[in-house]
Amino acid sequence: MTRVDFYILPDDDEARRQAYLCRLVDKAYRLGHRVWVHVPDAGRAAALDDRMWTFRQDSFLPHERVADGNADPACPVIVAGDGEPDDGREMLVNEHAEVPAFFSRFERVAEIINHDAESRRLGRERYAFYRDRGYELHHHEVD
Repeated sequence: MTRVDFYILPDDDEARRQAYLCRLVDKAYRLGHRVWVHVPDAGRAAALDDRMWTFRQDSFLPHERVADGNADPACPVIVAGDGEPDDGREMLVNEHAEVPAFFSRFERVAEIINHDAESRRLGRERYAFYRDRGYELHHHEVD
């Protein structure tokens, strides 16, 4: 069954949340996991695409931004807002306000929440969604 991890950041700084997302994806990638980052729109996808190229000075995070749902299955990290992930991806990072219908295909789902009131409200709704369906939930307070 899918494990769901909620990462709670200590403030409402969106840039810090995006940097944390990149570090989390980078860690999963370095552990050999293939990651799908589900974003709500093209603007968020473009911003995340830029951040993944620059978040570390000594390297970049190999990824592909997909607009039409046709992802290269060989690419270790996909950033997409539409379409469905290919088989064999272990981790979903959900940037969307809603839980995607395909979330249970993954071994692991990551939800990153900051202290913005709307982010917290939507995070609680997603937490209740997973909880009510019996998924294994974990909560991490991030320094």
